[in-house]
Amino acid sequence: MDFYLKNEVLNLEEMEAAGEGLTEGWFQLLRLIKRIGGRIIEFLAQIEDFQKSLWEKKKFVTETFYVVTVGNIPEAFYPEIAACDAQWEEWKTLLAVEAPKAAKKRVEWLQAHHTLPLDTRHFPPDFTDRLLAAFEDLDEMTDGLLVHAENWQALNLLQEKYRERVKCIYIDPPYNTGSDEFLYKDGYQASSWALMLFDRAKLSLELLRRDGLFFLQIGDDEAARSRLVLDRVFAERKNTVVVRRGIKNVQAQFTTIDRLTGGYDVIHIYAKSQEIPLPHLREIHIKEKPGKWDTFWRGTDRPTMRYELLGQKPTTGQWRWDESRAKKAVANYEDFLVNQSAKKLLDEWYVENLQAGVDLDFIRLNEKGVVQYYVPPQGYRLLSDNWLDLSTTGNFTEFPTEKHLDLLSRIISWNTGREDILLDFFAGSGATGHAVINLNREDGGRRKFILVEMAQYFDTVLLPRIKKVTFTPEWKDGKPKRMATAEEAARSPRIVKVIRLESYEDALNNLTFDEESGQQALKLFGDEYLLSYMLKWETRHSATLLNVEQLQSPFSYRLHIHRDGETRARPVDLPETFAYLLGLDVQSRKVYRNDESRMMNDGNSHHSSFLTHHSYLVYRGTLRNGHTVAVIWRETKGWTAADYWRDAAFVAEQKLAEGADEIYVNGDSLIPGARSLDPIFKERMMNAE
Repeated sequence: MDFYLKNEVLNLEEMEAAGEGLTEGWFQLLRLIKRIGGRIIEFLAQIEDFQKSLWEKKKFVTETFYVVTVGNIPEAFYPEIAACDAQWEEWKTLLAVEAPKAAKKRVEWLQAHHTLPLDTRHFPPDFTDRLLAAFEDLDEMTDGLLVHAENWQALNLLQEKYRERVKCIYIDPPYNTGSDEFLYKDGYQASSWALMLFDRAKLSLELLRRDGLFFLQIGDDEAARSRLVLDRVFAERKNTVVVRRGIKNVQAQFTTIDRLTGGYDVIHIYAKSQEIPLPHLREIHIKEKPGKWDTFWRGTDRPTMRYELLGQKPTTGQWRWDESRAKKAVANYEDFLVNQSAKKLLDEWYVENLQAGVDLDFIRLNEKGVVQYYVPPQGYRLLSDNWLDLSTTGNFTEFPTEKHLDLLSRIISWNTGREDILLDFFAGSGATGHAVINLNREDGGRRKFILVEMAQYFDTVLLPRIKKVTFTPEWKDGKPKRMATAEEAARSPRIVKVIRLESYEDALNNLTFDEESGQQALKLFGDEYLLSYMLKWETRHSATLLNVEQLQSPFSYRLHIHRDGETRARPVDLPETFAYLLGLDVQSRKVYRNDESRMMNDGNSHHSSFLTHHSYLVYRGTLRNGHTVAVIWRETKGWTAADYWRDAAFVAEQKLAEGADEIYVNGDSLIPGARSLDPIFKERMMNAE
């Protein structure tokens, strides 16, 4: 403001020409402009701050469903599955399988096809409640999480649960060429594209483990700019890999061209922390070279690397390794000779340990008195940052920017262990999840994947793809080439959880204004209220901002959500939302009825969105600090003191909170040791901690 006044309003030459008598008029004009401008700025700041808080608030989970492989479902559920025509119709359409129509034959078919992916949306809500209650450790059984949401919003909600848990992040964002058909605007101004990437990379950084790696694949247009952005987010750039695009060159039809066809992408590799060592990147040979012994002495001259080993100490040159490592290698070989050599070869013993995650060194003194070290079997060659042997272009779906499974498999197998978590928040066709499933089947791992996508092809491409590759690994022309083997079935995803989140546009559409109290506040506080506090005050009871008064009826909480071309009131999954806000590792999710004093298992229960006033929904799990938690949801609207006493008695009788370090309940309660979750929910959703 002051800069504007001095440079645009105050004109010294005109003031001198007007004379001193008119100077006061100039200053009055300056004061008037400053006073009015300050008011305008104050009002605009209120609007911008409100929009920012609405964007940054954690978004509600608006839908939760599960894809569960049949082999992991108790057979007591099979008659109900056999009777669900909607599920069988999906299997016929999606998996191209013909199943029997008779109920008994269908049950037998289920018993023979363990990888059939059951979608809980096809079943009554009580079926889902009873099915989930059958799992003793729900999160441990969940091998994949699919999030249908704008990716910044998804990363924001997942912060508490997945902070410093993700080992590998791979993303393939819009290339910013202006020509691709993305729901994300492709063709941003450079600064807008860079800011989009910066904001999401910065959020994802919090999810990475200390030894985690971040991979970003990008074309030439934004290769340099993306590197500048990521340099500001991550501690260290490890490499920039070059990979072949594998697309057809169609320039032959033109006499002249503007530029050569882009034939490569780059993949920037960043580490969360400095000096994190990388494993060797190996390409497997078809024929393995056996292990061998080689001289441990080398000609380079480092006096500090000369020490006594197996009775020898070099006077020139040096040993290959430091003293500690070398003496450990001597002990390893002596242990092999004493305990293993009668039963197996050294190569076999080395490989067994390597498969268990232990890379052993060995040193010996041979029959000629030469100190030698063991060179392991060479079933591979070491790779560099030149990956032109791989194509980036996948072909499992018709998705235009699908990435090749060989490329993703190289990334994942290189830097993840068998139980690590991987994240792709520009998930596209779901190729990253597909690659994780394939790799788990190959090596028996239990890697978990998180895929985030906001576009409509989440339902038409990504989710169907995950279901198909869960069913069987090999497909051709949309049909299975074969069924999964018994080993592949055992290594397939058990549960894939799917959630949808409220969007920023949904949040805007669900704002409501309390005009009556606003008018009262305006009378009391005047312009100050209008300019600085109106939006925050009058919208405070909006459902999108969590109206805590409505938590008395948690299973009836609704928002107007836009989906499939229409906007209508839909139930919100408050229990799931709160679990993510807490960062809860869910072990069990069970529904109880207090009028029958037992867990519902008779087919009369209801989904959490339709639970009756007799129903309790109880989450048990563990927080990141190791505390065990019970979260109890029930309908309390209209309760009297007698109802609260009955509530406490029922919780005690059913042992719903037994052994929990922390107990959370919606609304008030007389449950010993319980805290109301209402203020915690509000604080964490609005980032007010």
